[in-house]
Amino acid sequence: MMSALLPLIAYLLLTLVLAVWVQHRARSGASRNIVEEYFIGGRSMGGFVLAMTIIASYTSASSFVGGPGVAYSLGLAWVLLAMIQVPTTFLTLGVLGKRFAIIGRRIGAVTITDFLYARYKSDVVVILCSVALLVFFAASMVAQFIGGARLFQAVTGYPYEAGLALFGITVVIYTSVGGFRAVVVTDALQGIVMVVASVVVFMTVLEVGGGMTQCMQTLKDIDPGLITPSGAGGKVPAPMLFSFWVLVGLGILGLPQTTQRCFGYKDSKSMHNAMIMGTLIIGFLLLFMHLAGVLGRAVMPGLSSGDLIIPSLILEFLPPFWAGIFVAGPLAAIMSTVDTMLLLVSAAIIKDLYIRYNLKNDASRISAKKLGRMSFGCTIAAGLLVFAASFNPPDLLVWINLFAFGGLEAVFLWPIILGLYWRKANAAGAVFSMLAGLTVFIFISVFNVPLGGVHAIVPTLTISFFAFVLGNRFGDPVSPEVRRQFWGE
Repeated sequence: MMSALLPLIAYLLLTLVLAVWVQHRARSGASRNIVEEYFIGGRSMGGFVLAMTIIASYTSASSFVGGPGVAYSLGLAWVLLAMIQVPTTFLTLGVLGKRFAIIGRRIGAVTITDFLYARYKSDVVVILCSVALLVFFAASMVAQFIGGARLFQAVTGYPYEAGLALFGITVVIYTSVGGFRAVVVTDALQGIVMVVASVVVFMTVLEVGGGMTQCMQTLKDIDPGLITPSGAGGKVPAPMLFSFWVLVGLGILGLPQTTQRCFGYKDSKSMHNAMIMGTLIIGFLLLFMHLAGVLGRAVMPGLSSGDLIIPSLILEFLPPFWAGIFVAGPLAAIMSTVDTMLLLVSAAIIKDLYIRYNLKNDASRISAKKLGRMSFGCTIAAGLLVFAASFNPPDLLVWINLFAFGGLEAVFLWPIILGLYWRKANAAGAVFSMLAGLTVFIFISVFNVPLGGVHAIVPTLTISFFAFVLGNRFGDPVSPEVRRQFWGE
């Protein structure tokens, strides 16, 4: 076990070294804006880094542990659902990228809440956004912490709690030390690790299973439903397939952890390159990892939990040292999601609440040293809360992550999209939409309202859209200042 643990420790140390190096480089340069530098990296991302940071922020424990775990249980049907996520980078940058970058620079926005406040001029919108970020990011980070701890436990044999502590401490430190630049640089590294690991794991399980034809035959012998579009036991009905086009297709435009990246790229060439690279890379990742989960059923049937399939495959069929290296792939996916969420939680507390209301939006009144101390305190506090909530984990953590996705989309999707493209959209419409979306989604999810296989996000986004249109009738018209900033009128 020690030979597998050493590469993991080396990988964690490398991320910390990168964070310190990035911080040193940022300090040696003349930063125009402390807050902009810390939370958006001075808007300097190139195409490759932009693609990797969007992919790394989006892919997570669900993509490398939970998703393959469900594929292990349901079969090829879940691979089909997972591939709906391939256009993530293309959609995010294609629909939001250019206008976000232009408007973000014009209004000095570094967070989604900055953008929404500038668009709607409403304190209620800011508070709702901040609360939603804190609540649903907490749920999503719990899923990531669980995934990281399970990987550590599987590789080393040490207790789950020890992995939870080591994983959490590493991510909290490098995020708070280096800020946005450290996050995107480590995301680029983690993206490369994820691609390599996904290919190696898939090829390994394919070889062990005797090739694709033999694996398919074995799966058919276990359960014919594993190789059908409806999944084992018919658990992936057509309405569920449609729902996922909404949840992880259209809905990704409402995820703050990926949409915020649109503020930080350098130029149009970087955006266009990222759209192509990001689409190809995420396609490889999702296809290989979820196929590995399905084919893993053919070579390792009878696992007590689907979430164990990827670490089990790595440990069973790779030498211990290389197992430690390639377990870094799933670990990288988890870390890259947590670091982004920790930074956005810190931004919600410091930038969207403290600076906006305590400092009257005057960022010049906060020093780099104080910003660092506050960020460190916020990330430590968030990390401790998530750590405490990660004990006694559920069996399939992918459902926690999808709940968090749905909650964020319910709050942010329509205010972002309509605020960007509908000139008449006003604050009343945004508030109605947020409250309706949040209420409906939580009610359906908590009380498990039967919808005939349709995911809760579909009625949620439908109702929140009409709530926006209805609320828009009661609000004040858009001000000339907003029309000038957003449309140059």
